[in-house]
Amino acid sequence: MPLAKANVAGEYRELERKALLIRQHVIRMLMSAGSGHPGGSLSAVDLLTALYFRVMRVDPENPADPDRDRFILSKGHAAPALYAVLAERGFFPVSWLEGLRRLGSPLQGHPDMRKVPGVEMSTGSLGQGLSVGVGMALAAKLQGSGCRVFVLLGDGECQEGQVWEAAMAAGHYRLNNLMAIVDRNRLQIDGETEKVMALEPMADKWRAFNWSVIEINGHRFEEIVPVLERVGYAQKPTAVIAHTVKGKGVSFMEGQVDWHGVAPKPEQGLQALKELGGR
Repeated sequence: MPLAKANVAGEYRELERKALLIRQHVIRMLMSAGSGHPGGSLSAVDLLTALYFRVMRVDPENPADPDRDRFILSKGHAAPALYAVLAERGFFPVSWLEGLRRLGSPLQGHPDMRKVPGVEMSTGSLGQGLSVGVGMALAAKLQGSGCRVFVLLGDGECQEGQVWEAAMAAGHYRLNNLMAIVDRNRLQIDGETEKVMALEPMADKWRAFNWSVIEINGHRFEEIVPVLERVGYAQKPTAVIAHTVKGKGVSFMEGQVDWHGVAPKPEQGLQALKELGGR
């Protein structure tokens, strides 16, 4: 195997190990808090891991760098995954994770940009994140900044009308420094997305708003990394439809809508950690 390919394969294996650790953190946090959203947190872990440990230009020592890349977790209920990634990336101590959802803790049920280092936008009211991302991307263009903006949306969230208003604006202004990533796990709190409010043909919808569209397996770093690194190459914004599994990594959670917003009980959490190779 050529050295270059060997190095890339090694980097992907390291990302896989990091993602496994992130999933362990998520389970421990939810067990400790007794509440939270495991399904959508676990489905987004690989995407977040690729962004923060390979793709994005961020510096935990200088989180306010004006030329940093920006990330917005529009599906704010997946905060446990973002917190775990930020802690492992060095934005704050890993020990903070134990305080998820506790009174006085900065790690609330949804991200708060005023309290958590590395959080660019307070989110949780679904549908708003892409609008903020459009504003950030447009501001970067006007200021001549090379920063890139990444927004992670839930697929059920794409039933919100504001998402498509933002998509229309991004396409109109040809914001090629903007990437929307859809966590397409096909489940939302009320059931299957296609039964609640059908989203297909999703790719065609984004194309209709003048976006470049790429579909990937959202759990394979071999597909994730090269695509996320392509932001800016097209002359229009890019939408990545990442096909994922809700509850990824824990057998009894995978593909089960009941795990959208229910924390595991102690015995369930221990079983999940065992499957994830943690203590």
